[in-house]
Amino acid sequence: VQLVESGGGLVQAGGSLRLSCAASGFAFDGWTIGWFRQVPGKEREGVACIDNMIGHTFYAGSVKGRFTISSDKVKRTVYLQMDRVKPEDTAVYYCAAHSIYCRPGSGCWDLYRYWGQGTQVTVSS
Repeated sequence: VQLVESGGGLVQAGGSLRLSCAASGFAFDGWTIGWFRQVPGKEREGVACIDNMIGHTFYAGSVKGRFTISSDKVKRTVYLQMDRVKPEDTAVYYCAAHSIYCRPGSGCWDLYRYWGQGTQVTVSS
């Protein structure tokens, strides 16, 4: 299993950024891909996830309505569109994957076993 994030960078508050997670080495269509973020000294936070089998998505309350997760099964890539970003969105963003059933309406953040290397997102005020 390999997950490679890209698209991080510096963006002004109120702006937009799109992160990509390119996946390989597993049956992409049947797995769930999630985005997490972590700030030094803080717990890692689940941000959004998408179940590629049924198309279910889930968002953390802190990003709901501003971030959108989507999946391109042909390109085997999951995107995180980040709009109206805030300085508190600054973090290293990771994508992760799992293949365990997760009840719709929850993030199942503890199920993820495979991780990418992360990409830095910095939002300036």
